[in-house]
Amino acid sequence: MNLERVSNEEKLELCRKYYLGGFLLLPFLWLVNVVWFSRLAFLAPPFGEQLRIKRYVVRSAVGAALWGLGLGVWVGLFQTRRNQWGALGDALSFTQPMGEP
Repeated sequence: MNLERVSNEEKLELCRKYYLGGFLLLPFLWLVNVVWFSRLAFLAPPFGEQLRIKRYVVRSAVGAALWGLGLGVWVGLFQTRRNQWGALGDALSFTQPMGEP
């Protein structure tokens, strides 16, 4: 999408939709929001909607970072302790390795 052809009000509305979409368990929308609108929010000459776009971009970055951190913690715990969880660890596994680690 070429953001240069879109009005500032439409940019704000699109940024807002991506921000709200991240709350629907779609954190990649927050990441897309940060990538698409960070230049507009922080480097572009000032315009009326820039402050609200900046808020959405910062909040999207925080949300994406928290999701990434949570996912990393979950993967680390699962990889290191799955065997200790017994049947639950086996039920959560796509493949079940044989033997001890």
